[in-house]
Amino acid sequence: MVCRYLIPTDYILKLGTMKKILILIIFFYILALLQTSFLIHFNLFKITPNLILITVLLLNLLEEPRKNNGIFGAVISGFFWDIFSDRLIGFHILILVGLAILIKVILRNYLRLPEPQRRVEKRIYPL
Repeated sequence: MVCRYLIPTDYILKLGTMKKILILIIFFYILALLQTSFLIHFNLFKITPNLILITVLLLNLLEEPRKNNGIFGAVISGFFWDIFSDRLIGFHILILVGLAILIKVILRNYLRLPEPQRRVEKRIYPL
């Protein structure tokens, strides 16, 4: 009971987002490492799969349009992709963040998702 008043609730809420951010950083680091070192050798018809781009697309499409974890994921994945590639630092960051923002704008302004209907429970009261 005493600990409840010692730890502010804002700090607890930020811990949840900090865990998400840490998981995103570790996940995209491993994904960039796999893509640039291991998956280069597995090309089908001279096409290498781009897992980072696919993951950023799915992260932004499946996330709620009002949240910004997908944009942060695009920054982190673009940073790691730039670190492990031979292009200038910032090239992939700009591409992925631009793509994430474009997806968020389209989802916010031009797509309306149906809200889940609440289940109305019918109660029968005895007379």
